[in-house]
Amino acid sequence: MKHIIIIVFSIFLFATQGNAQDAKTILQRLDENLSSTNRVVKSEMTIHGKRRSRTITSKSYTVGTEKSFTIYLSPARDAGTKMLKLNNQLWIYSPSTDRIIQISGHLLHQSVMGSDLSYEDMMDDRKLTEVYDATLEGSDTLQGRDVYIIKLTARVDDIAYHAQKLWVDTQRYVPLKEELYAKSGQLLKRVTLSDIQKIEGRWFPMKMNYKDMLKQGDGTDFTITDIKFNQNIPAYQFTKAALKE
Repeated sequence: MKHIIIIVFSIFLFATQGNAQDAKTILQRLDENLSSTNRVVKSEMTIHGKRRSRTITSKSYTVGTEKSFTIYLSPARDAGTKMLKLNNQLWIYSPSTDRIIQISGHLLHQSVMGSDLSYEDMMDDRKLTEVYDATLEGSDTLQGRDVYIIKLTARVDDIAYHAQKLWVDTQRYVPLKEELYAKSGQLLKRVTLSDIQKIEGRWFPMKMNYKDMLKQGDGTDFTITDIKFNQNIPAYQFTKAALKE
């Protein structure tokens, strides 16, 4: 009887270790697609309000996970607004006031221009493998694709979402759906990703719908209209002086 228990325990341990290894591998493949040395992105963000929707266009420059610069192009009321992220610091320049304001502390939880995204969402661009442990929970189909279902649990404290649940395309290794949870277990946001395209050798989602589950409405649509990786971005772009140019 003792030998049977040992054998069963060994099988269970092997299966658990294999499961963890599979989830880690999937997460690494996902990071390879979504992370880059640098990128330049043109995008449209459509915010669905109670009475009407409005679309804001922007261009962003990003280097690694520490530097990001965004300039809003339209509509006229938002044009010229700029955001600069350096490590864990964020500044915003408003042309209407000609002032640079630093966003920090509880202000990071606030909505960006009335959207379902917070400043905190835009701040954290770290690789998932750097901040989460992964567990493979099963498989399913979504958007007509086979997907892995992965649960992520944070292993760092300085993170907006303690846990995530991802539905990852088994062939292209990109998420098709994400659920973002608080430490209490409450579902905070749901992200639906679509229009997966192969760009410069990697699969990348070009359309995302962010839904704040604590708010009513249809969420915020974020559409990438152009994206380029491994660009020559001058260091000056990531300075406070560039905010007022």
